[in-house]
Amino acid sequence: MDEYKIPRLDALFTAIGDSTRRAILARLAISDARVTDLAAEFPISLNSTSKHIRKLERAGLIQRTVSGRNHVLSLKAPRLAEAADWINNYRRFWEPRR
Repeated sequence: MDEYKIPRLDALFTAIGDSTRRAILARLAISDARVTDLAAEFPISLNSTSKHIRKLERAGLIQRTVSGRNHVLSLKAPRLAEAADWINNYRRFWEPRR
């Protein structure tokens, strides 16, 4: 059972388990964005957006680059491979048998 106690995987699934955070990832997949510009695209406050961003950063899914007063976010998609690998362990249960 210890193989299921992987904090990085827990943080990853927690991060992608929220629709707003998935929308942020989808937006950053298009291009990098400043935090304030990204926040303006969502119907929530800058403070709420920042909380979502911090969760995504802790999960290693986005990276922040600071240049002066600009905080630019970019997607770090390779972390999603860990979720895909875990899910693929169960692929045999939904694919038809050959």
